[in-house]
Amino acid sequence: MRLAAAAAAALRPTAALLLFPPHRRAASLRLPFARPRRHSSSSTTANPTNPKPPPTESNAARRRRHRDSPEGILKAKLDICSRDNDLPTALRLYDSAISSETPIPLSVGHYNCLLYLCSSAAAASSPDAAQRGFDIFARMEAQGVTPNEATLTIVARLAAARRDPAMAFSIVRRMATAGTAPHLRSYGPALFAYCDAGDADGAAEVEAHMDASGVVPEEPELAALLGVNSATGRADQVYRLLHRSRVLLRQVGDATARLVESWFASDAASKAGLVDWDATKVKEGVRNGGGGWHGQGWLGKGHWSVGRSVMDKQGTCQRCGERLVCIDIDPSETQNFADSVAQIAIKRDANFRQFQEWLQRHGPFDAVVDAANVLAVRCC
Repeated sequence: MRLAAAAAAALRPTAALLLFPPHRRAASLRLPFARPRRHSSSSTTANPTNPKPPPTESNAARRRRHRDSPEGILKAKLDICSRDNDLPTALRLYDSAISSETPIPLSVGHYNCLLYLCSSAAAASSPDAAQRGFDIFARMEAQGVTPNEATLTIVARLAAARRDPAMAFSIVRRMATAGTAPHLRSYGPALFAYCDAGDADGAAEVEAHMDASGVVPEEPELAALLGVNSATGRADQVYRLLHRSRVLLRQVGDATARLVESWFASDAASKAGLVDWDATKVKEGVRNGGGGWHGQGWLGKGHWSVGRSVMDKQGTCQRCGERLVCIDIDPSETQNFADSVAQIAIKRDANFRQFQEWLQRHGPFDAVVDAANVLAVRCC
């Protein structure tokens, strides 16, 4: 860290006296600091042409002023209601704020607190709270307050509480149309409402919209999709979702494990599958899939042998005696990884395209050795 030092020197009075000749010293000492006023009726009259600028308000003062304003006081009280889950008090504060002679202007933060409390009460089977939430949201739009992603997600929860998954899904589509990127929590109300209603088609539409928006489901969403497709006997969708869970989830909880067990123990699982299949395609699928799966769907019919087991230190199953093997990543993941590496290399090295062309002319190669890493290993 570089250091800088500055020295400032001021002339002392004794030094200042040496700058003037001796005969001018007395006159210079009698010079006033300000010119005398010639036409001044009052010594306290301010110069109107040069008003003193007001002092700049600090951030702390601005926050204090906002906190002590009617809007800030109302927001603090609503936050306490949200902490205590006190919807009646929050509604009284809201009614008082909008019905007074001087209504308090509400921001998106005020409305989000109110809608959150309404959605929480509506989820606990309170239809009046759901309707009150929709009324508050209608006033919010009428007042021109722009909702954000959190606002629309809460409204979607209100719709799901009223057993209206179509409305909850329409709110998510509205969010995407308006340019607000939906989050995973935004899709939850519509997806879970469709799954609870047993509507596998509606749940599939929500999943497709999630994929188009780049939102990746997690275990609760995948478990809900598995449950509704398993209950409706859609063996092909269960197969797809099981493999998607294999890719996205490292491990599952007990509830999801029981859900998978219930599928394999069901009659629909015993009836699903091909009786005659092409063994060559299966081998090619296993090879192309990295050795872990063939991707040809259910093979064979009959009841599955379902049970839980543990693996020993060598990776051998204590129930069936089979041993775990290492598998490669999916081809699509391999391609995505290669494309990502290529993009990074192109940004850092202008000659990388020439290297790619050289590989195409002289390749393919089974392996590519990074000489820099080889040197690093030898140096260690």
